[in-house]
Amino acid sequence: QVQLVESGGGQVQPGGSLTLSCELSGRTFSLYVMGWFRQVPGKEREFVASVSPDESFAVYGSSVEGRFTISRSVTRSASDLTMNSLSPEDTAVYYCAAFQSFYRTTVSRDAAAYEYWGPGTRVTVSS
Repeated sequence: QVQLVESGGGQVQPGGSLTLSCELSGRTFSLYVMGWFRQVPGKEREFVASVSPDESFAVYGSSVEGRFTISRSVTRSASDLTMNSLSPEDTAVYYCAAFQSFYRTTVSRDAAAYEYWGPGTRVTVSS
């Protein structure tokens, strides 16, 4: 059974940076597409980023492209989300997600494609 655990959330000032990490356990990390989503109370879950199993492809939500970077580490069995130029609009609970793919270059913006989810980590951007 796959388990995902996020870390790195917290409070940061506008314009600052923060890196979230998501560790995957229970299965072979290199078989899984990794994704990040975020949600604000009362709003729908929003796609943030996705990276393919071989790390050759990454896609981003329009509101974060150019500011956020998704990566993965085989040695740590983890995906990182580096967030720069943060604004109060980035305040949300951030969720890590994963699904297995036999294709090494798969990515997905669709939350329904992801089978496993972490409990979430809160990010607050405020002065």
